[in-house]
Amino acid sequence: MPPKMPRMNESAVSARNLLPSGEARKKLRRWRHFKDLASKHVIAVAGVGVVIALATIFVYLFSEVAPIFRGAAVEVEEVYTLPGTAGEETLYLASERYVEVAVRFTRSGEVTFFEPVGGVIRSRFQLNMPTDAELTAFGVAEPRTGLVAYGFSNGKVLVVKHDYTLSYPDDVRYVTPKLEFPFGEYPVAVVDDGASITAVAVQQGLTGISLAVVTEDRRAFLARYTSRVNFMTGDVELTRVLHTLPEPPHTADYLHIDITMQNLLLGSRDGQLSYYDISVPAQAALRETRRVLRADGVTLTAFNYLLGTVSFVAGGSDGSVAQWMLVRDPDNIYHITHVRDFNSHSGAVTDIKPEYSRKGFATVDETGELAIHFASSARTVYHERLLNEPIQRVAIAPRDDAIFVVDEGGRMHRSSLWNEHPEISWSALWGKVWYEGRAAPDYVWQASSATDEFERKFSLVPLSIGTLKAAFYAMLFAIPLAIFGAIYTAYFMTPKMRGYVKPTIEVMEALPTVILGFLAGLWLAPFVEANLPSVFMTLIFLPTVMLVVAWTWTHLPAAVRFIVPDGWEAALLILPIIGVVWLAVELSPLVELMFFSGDMRQWFTDVGITYDQRNALVVGIAMGFAVIPTIFSIAEDAIFTVPKHLTQGSLALGATRWQTVTKVVLLTASPGIFSAVMIGFGRAVGETMIVLMATGNSPVVNFNIFEGMRTLSANIAVELPETAVGSTHFRILFLAALLLFAITFILNTVAEVVRQRLRTKYSQL
Repeated sequence: MPPKMPRMNESAVSARNLLPSGEARKKLRRWRHFKDLASKHVIAVAGVGVVIALATIFVYLFSEVAPIFRGAAVEVEEVYTLPGTAGEETLYLASERYVEVAVRFTRSGEVTFFEPVGGVIRSRFQLNMPTDAELTAFGVAEPRTGLVAYGFSNGKVLVVKHDYTLSYPDDVRYVTPKLEFPFGEYPVAVVDDGASITAVAVQQGLTGISLAVVTEDRRAFLARYTSRVNFMTGDVELTRVLHTLPEPPHTADYLHIDITMQNLLLGSRDGQLSYYDISVPAQAALRETRRVLRADGVTLTAFNYLLGTVSFVAGGSDGSVAQWMLVRDPDNIYHITHVRDFNSHSGAVTDIKPEYSRKGFATVDETGELAIHFASSARTVYHERLLNEPIQRVAIAPRDDAIFVVDEGGRMHRSSLWNEHPEISWSALWGKVWYEGRAAPDYVWQASSATDEFERKFSLVPLSIGTLKAAFYAMLFAIPLAIFGAIYTAYFMTPKMRGYVKPTIEVMEALPTVILGFLAGLWLAPFVEANLPSVFMTLIFLPTVMLVVAWTWTHLPAAVRFIVPDGWEAALLILPIIGVVWLAVELSPLVELMFFSGDMRQWFTDVGITYDQRNALVVGIAMGFAVIPTIFSIAEDAIFTVPKHLTQGSLALGATRWQTVTKVVLLTASPGIFSAVMIGFGRAVGETMIVLMATGNSPVVNFNIFEGMRTLSANIAVELPETAVGSTHFRILFLAALLLFAITFILNTVAEVVRQRLRTKYSQL
């Protein structure tokens, strides 16, 4: 008989009946394969999309930044014989704002207004030059004033102002040139004895017009004029106050007055420059004389003030171009100080002209070279041989969009000019720059001011240092609390308490940073300032009390310790922490009175430490609270997910829980902890609202915890809405954004590389 087959119970039969058939299993495998492929491709496309998005952001930022490092471009568009009497020496050439009308002053006193495009004459004037005297000197005031002065051999000076009026016939702009005579249409006597004038300077300021002259017999005079027009007769009534200056120590070939009417510069062709203090004309004094050409045997061939008449440029016969300015020493005495040199010309510099609205200037030489420089950036943005003959005069249009040169033969060369961003160079962005009015080179960010002649300062060093400073103090506050909190929560805390603590801390991440910034700026900063001792007492006594409580708890009888379930010990610290903070605040006035004469902030000032109410300490605390949830959540997850067999095996081998944490758990979770720290650091670097509201936004270069700072992100938020699109300031802010993008990208890349290496190293545990 065949053997009996064992009977299958009903449950086995039912289970077999529930299994899918072969065809169904094939369909399931195909469906799983499809889902795997779909997931693979979707994830790949998403990853490529992220890379493309990042690349697009980078390309866009770079496209906005790239133009600031481009040099100037000059293109000759037209050449024609200079309008006016041919053969006359051109003493001065200028253009009005819209480059529709230019003006030419000649030695014979002819003033010709003409159209720069085509050279068509608009109007022509002949000044009332004296018939019994010769022209012996010519001076030009700050270009924006439009003033020029003719000095004569009879001691008289004729002051002329060229100006323009706008009209709109048929809705078309029309520029009408005109001449004005502040002291009348005839020369006025400056030197009463009629001595011949060899140098003249004119300047207009808030207090009127000043004239300075030097005579042939080396006498110097300063005349302050105020004019009043008689409304009955129309005559100009002048009031002159004449002051005799100390005798110049050398001949006078160049003479300039600054717009504040406080400084007078007198230069000679042999390179000597004298500085007169004329702030009180009756007590005018010769302060200093020094040579402004550093090479021997070189003569001074061109000399002029830059915009604002704070610094000046000297051009030599050797082609050298150097910037100088008056620098105040600790005794409040000004000295003629060399600031920087620019690219040299091939021949003697023949003319120097400043820009109307920036600290740039143009220089030309006897070989036909044209160079365009910018003072703050120490940058020569253009330097080419424009002509094959000497250049006599150069002029820059007020909007810096055209440049005119006059050659030795009297021909006008009109050129278009592109020079949008000369203020920027790598040295100006990252190196110390010697700005006007400062005693030494420094890192400064100051993008705007109320004055037209303001020298904009675009150093990124204060903003970069401020960004790192804010992130450093925030991480100094956040890392210990977040990491140690994550360790205790994930490994030592009871699951029930963890269920309350972890979600509560993670909810903190949803708190808007503008709220934290608001609280930090309007509540925390004044509180810290009023209770400085309590802050330091809390930092010292809080860890101490926590250690004392922990030590005491471990030495209590077991019967007492068993009252609190395992994992709930952290609750015991709540009351001691609250008590220490309360006691520190209560004792703060007493400690301040006993050790700091009742004012700890003043004590800081007395010992040389600057204290600002909104400072890095406040930012560190406030931004630390913003960063803690990020670091805590990621680190806690990394620690909590360490495989149990590792910890249980360590404990089974006799290790304590703390040894297990330090030797096993932290090593295994180190990639996740490192990622948490780097993500938190990236969050701190890019934080805007907290640092905007709680730092004072002072672009200083230091790591003083009691001073504020300005970060890259906060600076962008503050200044971008106020700047003109396409301006240098606008593009510098984009450069700051590109820098911030690069910092975070590099940090994240390095963090990922380190994380992967840590993961590989400890994955074998």
